[in-house]
Amino acid sequence: MFIIRFLLLSLLFGLSTVSPLHAQAPATSTAEPSNVTELLRLLEAADVKAWLAQRQAAVPETEATEATRVIDDLEVRSRTRFNALLSAVPRVGSELYHVASSVRQEAHDSGFAPAILLIGIIVGIGFGTEWFLRRSVPAVTLPNQLLSQIQTEFAPLLIFTATIAFVFLIFAWPPLMRVVVLYSLVATVAYRSVLALCRLAMTVSVPMAKAYPRVRLFVAVLTAAMAFSAICERLAVAQDVCSLIAIAFSGLLLLIAIEAIGRNRSSDDAQLLGRRVPRTTGIAGVVTLWLLWCGGFLALFWLGIMFVVVPRVLSIADELSHAFAASRWNDDGATDPKTVLLVRGARAIIIIIAVDWIVFVWHHHFQPITGQLALAKTIIAGAFNSVVILLVIDLVWQLGKAYIARQLGRVGDGGALTPNENARQGRLRTLLPVFRNALAAGLLGVAALTVLSQMGVQIGPLIAGAGVVGVAIGFGSQTLVKDVVSGIFYLLDDAFRVGEYIEAGSYTGTVESFSLRSVRLRHHRGPIFTVPFGSLGAIKNLSRDWTVDKFRVRVPFKTDLDKVRKLIKTIGGQLLADPELGSSFIEPLKLKGVEQIGEYGIELGVGFTCKPGDQTMIRRKAYAMLMQAFGDNGIDFAQPVVQVSGDDKGSAAAAHATRQLQGITAPPGPDGLAS
Repeated sequence: MFIIRFLLLSLLFGLSTVSPLHAQAPATSTAEPSNVTELLRLLEAADVKAWLAQRQAAVPETEATEATRVIDDLEVRSRTRFNALLSAVPRVGSELYHVASSVRQEAHDSGFAPAILLIGIIVGIGFGTEWFLRRSVPAVTLPNQLLSQIQTEFAPLLIFTATIAFVFLIFAWPPLMRVVVLYSLVATVAYRSVLALCRLAMTVSVPMAKAYPRVRLFVAVLTAAMAFSAICERLAVAQDVCSLIAIAFSGLLLLIAIEAIGRNRSSDDAQLLGRRVPRTTGIAGVVTLWLLWCGGFLALFWLGIMFVVVPRVLSIADELSHAFAASRWNDDGATDPKTVLLVRGARAIIIIIAVDWIVFVWHHHFQPITGQLALAKTIIAGAFNSVVILLVIDLVWQLGKAYIARQLGRVGDGGALTPNENARQGRLRTLLPVFRNALAAGLLGVAALTVLSQMGVQIGPLIAGAGVVGVAIGFGSQTLVKDVVSGIFYLLDDAFRVGEYIEAGSYTGTVESFSLRSVRLRHHRGPIFTVPFGSLGAIKNLSRDWTVDKFRVRVPFKTDLDKVRKLIKTIGGQLLADPELGSSFIEPLKLKGVEQIGEYGIELGVGFTCKPGDQTMIRRKAYAMLMQAFGDNGIDFAQPVVQVSGDDKGSAAAAHATRQLQGITAPPGPDGLAS
């Protein structure tokens, strides 16, 4: 469907050269009364006053027929235009012959060659200059393919345009010949410019290679129609004759567009069935637009043109903008503010131009309807103004979102950075998503209020009412307000950041994200807690700056403490040299001293200082190395020992009890106990 959209885009420039015929309503004149005094006396009569009162009461009933009058006006306009075009058919030949004779006679009287010959000579000089400079001047090497293609397409075109403009300006042309030559040269430059744009679009993978021959034919007919219509209008050809000629050219353009839509017929029934509906819809749309233009309904015609053409033009502009940005800045287009500004700015300019043209056409060609329908006029004007406002808001939002995404992308994982830089990046990861949500909410509110204002809605009472409702909601939902306010102060105090491990009351976990009301904590075993800010209370942050980890080792009373201290110091040096754990230490592993003398051994304190989050992994490694070192040096860990002792009678009783448990019966001894 690209070909039809492109052809319609080109069609709008050609059709804009001819203005439609408007119905001219005959002026009616009311005869002035011969006796004003008698009229005033009659108006004072009681029966006349009663009749006037009845007529005034019946006025609202006639207002219900306003839509009927609109339809009647449209029918009168269409009929008047159709009759004017039919009456202009016999005069086309004579009008064109008269114009051609006038131009030919003026050229003969002024000593100039025929206009067609002069146009050919000027165009030939332009092509010759272009060819000479292309052969003599070395090509400039540009850093990327897109810029090279732009130079290849538009540098010769600029040379050609400058040459023919210079040749045209050095001669003093007669009035009629000046019009013919000028508009013919302008049409030639326009034809080459459109084809250069098409070839440039194909370099960024716009699928129009197969349609290029038809596009070239279409543009050739279109530029010829534009030039011929402009020449006829400037040479005082009748307006209805100019409109008829333009309709004839537009009919030829319509046939080219229909043939382009119906091309590439496939023998595959399934493929043909899949394309039949879009092809039929496209042909029907083109014919409908052509009929609207022929009927003089330019407002509806241009509205349809914009709905069909603008989306495709925006797509091509996006592809060209992204290609240019990639060639110039070599950056990610999704997060680069320059690329976003270029892409969104180009889109905004295209849409604003389209809307401005629609407003211009509707103002001049839709006034009979909008003048009678005040509400429709207000809504249409508000809709057009709202488009510009929404485009500006969209541009601000896209730039803000791209900047925030870029900053979030630059925030690393904290490796090989200073503590201050790590803290700054953690704060950015925490606050930037909140700023993005706040920006979206603020822009959405501004957009809604501005659009309503443009539509004629009084937003002052609306804002006041919203304030009253907000106060009522605030009193009714104090818990929600408490959560939101508490969250704001937590963020201002920098109590926690995304990725930090915190404890708040009975909740423990890593901060994954948060909204305006609550925070999401991921427990180390997997569950997620969604905790309102108002329920957090005091925050214990376990991920800031540094952490001290201590544990105790129990050794027997006779252990050589100096030897243990040296072993622990050696283990601390080995951990510092470890490539995986060494960078996490702030103070190495060392013996703190005797913490307690227990019942069965001495408790020694061992500790170290490291970065938050790494203490568990270091402690596990230290346990393993301590067990290995103690075992190699003959140092045991203290263990509780139970020692059973007693006299012979107690021993004999214990042995007898054991044998009973084993089912063994022994004869009694001399003391009466079993032996």
